[in-house]
Amino acid sequence: MLTGVLWTLTLASLAWLTFLVGIIGVFVAASGEPVGGLLMGWIGCVAGGAAVLTAVAFLPPVRRMATPHRMLLLGALACPVPLVVTIVTWFRMG
Repeated sequence: MLTGVLWTLTLASLAWLTFLVGIIGVFVAASGEPVGGLLMGWIGCVAGGAAVLTAVAFLPPVRRMATPHRMLLLGALACPVPLVVTIVTWFRMG
């Protein structure tokens, strides 16, 4: 149950941030400015986070864990950063 909540919060916050970056990219492109740096930075951050989670998931002590415990650990590692950034952007924008 807690694993599902953590992963739902993580994926929902990543969806919000991706939507926000997309909207900013549309407005920047509409003003005639290049958007590549913004999008590449976002893709780099998401790919870096995925790489870190993958590296942690393949550590021998973590691989020996039962699958529910492993998913709970990875969810607990993945959740805080995007959730905090989402909350900050939500309140600063609205």
